[in-house]
Formats: sequence, C-alpha cells, structure tokens
Amino acid sequence: MASFIIEGGHPLKGTIRPQGAKNEALEVICASLLTAEEVTISNIPEILDVHNLIRLLSDIGVTVDHRGHGEYSFRAANLNLDYLEGDEFVNKCASLRGSVLMIGPLLARFGKAVITKPGGDKIGRRRLDTHFLGFRHLGADFRHVPGRDVYEIEARQLKGCYMLLDEASVTGTANIIMAAVMAEGTTTIYNAACEPYIQQLCHMLNHMGAQISGIGSNLLTIVGVKTLHATTHTILPDMIEVGSFIGMAAMVGDGIRIKDVSLHNLGIIPDAFRRLGVRIDVEGDDLIIPRQDHYQIDSFIDGTIMTLADAPWPGLTPDLLSVLIVVATQARGSVLFHQKMFESRLFFVDKLIDMGAQIILCDPHRAVVVGHDRGIRLRAGRMASPDIRAGIALLIAAMSAEGTSRIDNIEQIDRGYEDIEARLGQLGARIRRE
Repeated sequence: MASFIIEGGHPLKGTIRPQGAKNEALEVICASLLTAEEVTISNIPEILDVHNLIRLLSDIGVTVDHRGHGEYSFRAANLNLDYLEGDEFVNKCASLRGSVLMIGPLLARFGKAVITKPGGDKIGRRRLDTHFLGFRHLGADFRHVPGRDVYEIEARQLKGCYMLLDEASVTGTANIIMAAVMAEGTTTIYNAACEPYIQQLCHMLNHMGAQISGIGSNLLTIVGVKTLHATTHTILPDMIEVGSFIGMAAMVGDGIRIKDVSLHNLGIIPDAFRRLGVRIDVEGDDLIIPRQDHYQIDSFIDGTIMTLADAPWPGLTPDLLSVLIVVATQARGSVLFHQKMFESRLFFVDKLIDMGAQIILCDPHRAVVVGHDRGIRLRAGRMASPDIRAGIALLIAAMSAEGTSRIDNIEQIDRGYEDIEARLGQLGARIRRE
C-alpha cells in the first residue's frame, strides 16, 4: 500500500491542464466492443481504473494498441466468448466498477453477458437495478447462479421499446444506450441521464452509425441499426479534476491558470465555488483563480444559510462535494452541505475534524461547515483515503495544513487522478510518494 507524505503550507502557482474525463473514458472504451472495426480514442487519462479496464478488454481478446500518451486504438474482432463466462473474468470484474459498462455492448452484439457485483468506491449502496430493468425492457432474461453469485443475461434479439428509468443513473443510461443501438426497432428512454459524458457517448455512437436523437435532454430516442463501424473520438477534459484544481487554487493558490477546461461542459461547477466566495476569472477556455486571502460564503436572498446539494445533471455533481467541503473550512461564514445521492460519502469529514475543521456531521447526508476565515490553519495528520474524491479532498486539506501529513491508501486517488503528485509538484506542492 502506497502513501503520500505532504508538507503543508507551500503555495501553488502556475498553469495546469486537466486530464481526460475518467467517467467518459470508461463509457467510450466499452463502446468499442460494439464493432469489429477499429476505434481510436484520444485524451484517455492514464489512471488506474482506466488501465485496469483496458487490461480486461485485452484479456477477452480485444486488440489494443497504445499509440502514445492518452491515445489508444481498440479492435474487438475476435473475442474469446468462453473466457467471458469463466471465473477468472468474473473475479476481475468484481474488483472494477467500470466493468459493468461492458454488459450493454456484449448483450447488443453477442446476445449474452455475465455480471457480478462490481467493485469501486466505498460510498454506500450503488445499486444496479436501473441497468437490469433497462435490459429487461429490451427483452433480456436474467438467471442467478447461486454457487458463483453471478447473473447470466441473455437475449436472442433485443427489441426496442419505451422505458421510464427509475433514476437518472449515468452508468445505467450509458449501458442501456449501448444495448439499444443494435436492438430491433425504436427505443425511447425517459429520465435518462444527460451529463456531458453521456452526450459524448451518444455522439461517438452516432459517428459509428447509430441513430440517437434527443442528445443533451432526458428523453433519448434510439433507432436500432444492424452494425456499427470504425470511428475516432476525443475525450472531454475531466470536470471533476477541474473542480479539484479550483479548490486547490482557492485554498493554497498564489495564482493558478487551469487550461482548456471546456467551459460550456462544466455546468454550475464554477458557480458552486463562487457561492463559497471563490473568485474565478474566465479567459477564453481557461479559468484563472487568483490568490484568495479571504473568501466569504454567500447567503440566500432572504438571508438564510447557504446550502449546497448534489443533483443529477445539470445539477451539482456529487463527486465535488468533498472538495467543496474542504474549501469551506477556510471560508468566512457557514454553509450546509446536503449529499443526497450516496449515504456514506460524508463520513470522511471526521478526518477534517481531527485536523481542526469546524464541521457538524448532522447525519449521513448533511454536514454544516463553519469556516475559519483562515484564522486557524488546519493541523497536519495521518489519514487514509476512503475513495477517489474524498482522497483528493484530504490531499487539498493536507497541502493547506500546518506541518507534514500522511495519506495512506492512495491507490484510491490513483484510480482517478493521473500522476497527481508530479503535476502538483510543478506548481510548487511538496508531495512525496512512498
């Protein structure tokens, strides 16, 4: 198990560019399974979760060519279908949550798939009902195999239909889209997730020959086609990494430019930080965050305490609440955070409280942060990263703290952030991996 040793108190200054979006990468890489022709994808983040998924695709027979940093080609011409049903494949899927996105393409192209409960962050229940219900609407049958604790999914021919999703699940929507593009007839998906990464997946599939309309809305119409073909695709910048850098710049920055952020795809992320009083300037497609000696939390128009809550797109992504909480610890004023989508994601605040933050954890979903207004610096400490997003939030806290901190289990951070200690080191951070 690796750890970060962080020497706090060093200001960050300079320019940084966000990596490609992790969540989009997992979706579009799996979409390459829908065709036997070559799919080339660029701006892929070189992170642990993506590397593990690429290795898994290689194991099942996909020809993978690493053409340079962040650029890969995939050719799924000769898959080992027997391996897809074996225990080795199932065990590997169990340790990688992104593997669930293989089900839709495999079901569409080969009429069968095997699934077990996938791994990932320990942030509470992350049910797969939306995926299953969508596949069932399309005509797939499920069979539980008790001895192996897996589900076998089969469909001789998927049939297009109308469906109303029980929740706007991002991975569920992506999986159902990938299954429906080769279904017979027309599929209408209502209450679909509409994040930019879902939009990117739809655009890529259309370039491969799919017929998807309603892109960017929560009502998608998909006319099934017989086959898909080769394409090239470029992944968007990672909006979560952009938000993480905004948080770092507010807490420990001495003037930071975040390059090429794809501003129109950030939604309300910049405004969420502005509600905490963080100044963000826009120059072209760059964000500039000047030094913030003080930043004051807004209140609502009627004077009541500011509340920041996560919501499906175009609401605030839950992946950034951890970072926003850390930023709020040094703001002037108080704010209530309401984490609605995962019941265990706020438990990391105990570590911030140990560092001296004034936080009241009301219940698994709500926390009140009383800002220090930089009057009291956080204390260094030893902690462990429980998940990707809490891990980066703790790293930001450690960079702003007085003294030297240690964060264990940083493999969780590596799952979502590429070579983070070196990239931040170029801005002036003192982070050592051991």
